[in-house]
Formats: sequence, C-alpha cells, structure tokens
Amino acid sequence: MKKIGIIICDRYRGCGGGKCFRALRERAGAFARYAKDEQVEVVGYSTCGGCPGGNIEYVPEEMIKNGAEAIHLATGFVVGYPPCPYLEDFKKFIETRYKIPVVIGTHPIPLKYLVVHEKLPFWKRSKMDELAGGLMAESREIMESYN
Repeated sequence: MKKIGIIICDRYRGCGGGKCFRALRERAGAFARYAKDEQVEVVGYSTCGGCPGGNIEYVPEEMIKNGAEAIHLATGFVVGYPPCPYLEDFKKFIETRYKIPVVIGTHPIPLKYLVVHEKLPFWKRSKMDELAGGLMAESREIMESYN
C-alpha cells in the first residue's frame, strides 16, 4: 500500500477535497502515477498555513510519522490565481528537509482554468509545464470533466 499526504493552498482551506479524492479513485491527474490496482491511503491532509507557507516546515513531518511515502502539493497551488509563487520553494524544501518525494498536483487541471491561464503572461513565464507536467498531460476531455 502506498501512503501519501496532501497539502492544499490555504486559499482553499474550506475545500472538502472532492476533486482530489475523485482523482485518486480514478487515478487521474497527478494520481495517474499509481496503478489502478495499487492501494493508496491518504495519511494526512492539511493547508500550507497561508503565505508564505508556515505549515510547510512541520506538516510533512507529521505526515511522515503517519507513514507518508510521498507528499502531493494540490492542484490549487497551480490553478489558483495567481499560482502559488512559493510552489517550487515548497517542493525543494520538503524534499531537502524530509528526503521524501513531492509531487506537484492532485486532480487534473479543470479546463476552464487552463484556458484562461494560458492567455495570461505569467503562465508563459512560469515553469508550470516543468513543475506540473503530469497535470498538463491529461486530455482536454478529462480536464473538462473536472470543471
């Protein structure tokens, strides 16, 4: 069984996680990396703590104590407007400090957000294709189903 933690952007602290848990069941978005027959358990779910990410220093440790083998930084960090300016820093810090892989993304990017983001200059300047490439690989049909 694979055990993971999910950290969401604090802007979405009231999110019930519906798209993330649906994507985990469907093995869509960043969860496509796990085989459909592989059991995956979420052992922690928390916010970053708000800018500049105060929870990033200690939440992964708690998740690891609960058996987390990877940490997912939720898709909201990518598609929120503006995208999280600390995303790359969060990934580097967690991987350096806790020696655990960090995956950018959870559920597929909703198509309605991607269409708008692709028209904005920050998206062209950003490293989103590099950082969240797995999310960009989804078909437009799947992205639309997450609108």
